[in-house]
Formats: sequence, C-alpha cells, structure tokens
Amino acid sequence: MRTEIKRIHQRVATTIVYVTHDQVEAMTLADRIVVMNNGLIEQVGTPQEMYDFPATRFVAGFIGSPAMNFIGCNLVEVTPDKLGLLLGPDLIFPVPDDRYERYKPFLGRDVVFGIRPEHVTDQRAHSTENQFDFESNVVVLEPTGIDTMVFIELNDSAVWARSTPYDAKDVGQLMNFTVDMKHMHLVDPGTDLII
Repeated sequence: MRTEIKRIHQRVATTIVYVTHDQVEAMTLADRIVVMNNGLIEQVGTPQEMYDFPATRFVAGFIGSPAMNFIGCNLVEVTPDKLGLLLGPDLIFPVPDDRYERYKPFLGRDVVFGIRPEHVTDQRAHSTENQFDFESNVVVLEPTGIDTMVFIELNDSAVWARSTPYDAKDVGQLMNFTVDMKHMHLVDPGTDLII
C-alpha cells in the first residue's frame, strides 16, 4: 500500500498531507516531515535531515529503525584540545575534533550520547579517523538474515549494534565493536535538545 500511495503522489504531483505514527511510513512517503510531540512541533524537514540532524531527543528516537541508542555519560577533556565521552572507568570514546567548540561549554557535565545502531558495528577496518574500537559482552542476539542485531550494555544503558551474521559472537562472549563517532549526537538532559 505504501508503494501505491507513493506512486499516486508522484503521478498527480500535488500536495498530500499524510498523518501517521509509523516512522517508516513517514520516511518512505514524505518529501517533508513534521514531527509532533504532545501537540507541539519538534522539527520540520526532509526525511534525511531528520535522520542526520535531529533537533531533539524525541526526534532522534522516533526517526530511524531500530531507534537511536541513548547512553548516559560525562563529557571530559582528554587533552587540552580534545574531548571524550566517559562511559565507564576504562572506556572513553573520543569526540570528533570539529565538535570541540560546540561541546566545550558542556565539559564536565553529564550528557546523553546518542548513536544509531548502524554506527555501532562488529569490528571493521577504519575508513575515517573518527572510528573507535571497543569490546563488550553480548547480552542478546537477534538474527534478521542480512545482519544480526547485537544487544550490549554500556554504562548501564541498553545498546543495539549491527553485525554481519558471521561475525556476531554468542551470548555471554566478549565481542569487538567499532563505533563511528562522526555520527554521534549529544543531548542536553536538561532540555532534551541536541547540542
């Protein structure tokens, strides 16, 4: 039905207002999306803008399937000009250098780290300087055929990662992952706005 609605929209080339609670429908049918929360507009934009640059935690969690991971952490200074996300006693994810000025006012504060499951993967060769490797115990596996969703925990938060079916470890085993910090988001927990 989604495909038929899209086909009709393309053929008649007129404005159509479509209301849905299904983010997949919104992403696949819309040229522009208006995301509302409790009767208030949170953000207006194209599907790709919503996915890449959500304005609020609500939008970040609503757009994308599976939903974005949210992990409590503390923003720390690793060196005088580099920031990191402290996720545990032995785990700091480096923040991309181009975000230093934007995030610096939140230094030393508790923030929420947002990252989509497709940006946390089984360990892979790095293609950019913003990728970082870490390890965690596998808690749950959800095979889906083309890939396997791997459930882990970071800083007492549930995190979903994507893995190839052949690289996923068994439940209870340590597994190596790569996180692409270029796609990270920081949420101000006081306002739920993306920083």
